[in-house]
Amino acid sequence: MSKKVKVRFAPSPTGDLHVGNIRTALFDWAYARHTGGTFLFRIEDTDTTRVTDEYIAAAIDTLKWLGLHLDEGPEVGGENCPYLQSQRLDIYAMWAQKFLDQKDAYHCYCSAEELEATRERQRAANVAPGYDGTCRDLSADQIAAHKDNGRIPVIRMRMPDGGTTFVDQIRGEVSFDHKFVPDFVLVRGDGSPLYTLAVAVDDVLMKVTHVLRGEDLLSSTPRQIRVYQAMGVAEADYPLFAHLPFVMGQDNAKLSKRNGEVSIAWYRDKGFLPEAICNYLALLGWSPGDDRENVSMKEICELFTVEKVHSSPARFDMKKLEAINGDKIRALTIDEFLTWSLPFLTKEKVITGTDAEIALVKKALPLIQERIIMLSEIPQMLKFLFVTKFEVEADSVSKITDDASKSVLKRALKELEPITQWSHDSIEGALRSSLIEDMGLKPRIAFGAVRIAITGSTISPPLFESMELLGKDASLARISQALAL
Repeated sequence: MSKKVKVRFAPSPTGDLHVGNIRTALFDWAYARHTGGTFLFRIEDTDTTRVTDEYIAAAIDTLKWLGLHLDEGPEVGGENCPYLQSQRLDIYAMWAQKFLDQKDAYHCYCSAEELEATRERQRAANVAPGYDGTCRDLSADQIAAHKDNGRIPVIRMRMPDGGTTFVDQIRGEVSFDHKFVPDFVLVRGDGSPLYTLAVAVDDVLMKVTHVLRGEDLLSSTPRQIRVYQAMGVAEADYPLFAHLPFVMGQDNAKLSKRNGEVSIAWYRDKGFLPEAICNYLALLGWSPGDDRENVSMKEICELFTVEKVHSSPARFDMKKLEAINGDKIRALTIDEFLTWSLPFLTKEKVITGTDAEIALVKKALPLIQERIIMLSEIPQMLKFLFVTKFEVEADSVSKITDDASKSVLKRALKELEPITQWSHDSIEGALRSSLIEDMGLKPRIAFGAVRIAITGSTISPPLFESMELLGKDASLARISQALAL
């Protein structure tokens, strides 16, 4: 009987989580949900100079916001507490000592300068740089001399001759010759564990069955397997590895801050919906099996399997993400759209949050739902309804102060003043009759000047509906104000 799936997302948050982090978390979560398994969240924070409590809290909040809810981890708990590596140092120290006692590991006294000199010699000889085993078999006298000289050792794992072969769930069989995997450091001189020790020990103790992670960590796999061996884990009980393809930028380089990658917090602030982000990231290296680009979180869980993850790199396309986000916004109910919109409107101080303001926002939202691709566009689109001191945007003033525009605005004012039933139908009828039919203007020319006069911008919700919401008195006052410019 196969073991119940347990996956882990174990970032080292030295800042806000980025696209690559979240895609890994999403695939972990989706695989756990698809298989009825467990999604474990662990923080690799042994580097306390870079990983802060603020970043840890932000990482947890980001997962919550995205809807990637945890089964084990900080805040939710579980049978493998604690989930911060900084709180598990005694566990790593115990295993490091056990490896020393078993002769699987040894103390290395080489200085940084000596190690660099060795690498220089190897490069000059066209040999792959790596630790040359200087301290593998020191005599008692040599060890005593190093101690007398005040040298502080690191702990290195002893790599056996031969190689490591394992089956990657995405790439198939992968082999590493140990000539290119030299003895590696487990514990620094100050006693702090390195990633390879901590991650392998935790995966075993927390009974992780599948490790889904980025392709950049593929080369560390033989080292982790070596730790499993030293721990006495049977090969059949090793976690299964699946190394996800790189996400590439538009310049064909691995996506990074240098070529445009930004944090998930940036997308959140811009007004991307969490489901849109997850939908798009799911398609970076995975396919539901058809040409669909719009998939729900429920469908991702139902359809995701590791076997459908591609081994070739995926390309990040902002335009496609924006298109998916627009689709997700259009699929919202008005009440859902209102809930997502209000924080952006209050943040930009377009509204204060009164019941009257919220009611007006709800009436206006259907006018813009088809027109925006990000929630951050909403304040600009709706602010004309709420400003107490209305002004035409500076770059639009020149578009309504020429003689032709003045003529249009004068005629519009004349035709609108007699309207008794102020509705978008009556407004449209009056303006089309006078500006299009009588004056012979094209709609873009006829209504462009009125749009700027009413909203202050060339970009706005539909004109006639906007004027209905604004009201007759305010609409006529703004046209008169524009004529005075």
